[in-house]
Amino acid sequence: MSTRHHWVPVRSELVWEVLSDPWNYPVFVVGTAHLRAVEGDWPVVGAVLHHSFGAWPLMQRGTSTLDGVDPGKRLELTAKGWPLGEARVVISLLGRGDGTIVTIEEDAVSGPGSWVPRPLRALVIGLRNKELLARLEDLAVGRLDASPAAERAAGEASETAG
Repeated sequence: MSTRHHWVPVRSELVWEVLSDPWNYPVFVVGTAHLRAVEGDWPVVGAVLHHSFGAWPLMQRGTSTLDGVDPGKRLELTAKGWPLGEARVVISLLGRGDGTIVTIEEDAVSGPGSWVPRPLRALVIGLRNKELLARLEDLAVGRLDASPAAERAAGEASETAG
């Protein structure tokens, strides 16, 4: 299993807002080209994201099924992307002051991806998830910048300066 931790300088509620909007997934999940549909209520156990991955013209269809959720804290998914196989993914949030430690754990559990030797598989997944976490941070920080409190603070600052 590949495990990555990443500090995000916003409160965990904002990170959870990003994770709770399924249409954000193709923006931060590396390799996902676009989201085709959401089946069920996200993030409720049993919901399924129907997505495409890869680069045109070699794009493939896949799904990510929500197997477990602890609202505001944790998502457990099974990502299916044949012909590569299936992966188990867990994303956890731990609030610390004005920031959040985001942890992602992932490993291939079936199919050709699981046949890759574990050390090499963990290295490749880890590099991919390093970028995934950086993109997730960008979305969460952008959400903070666009929040009404940030808008009020920006307005107050411009009034003081003017």
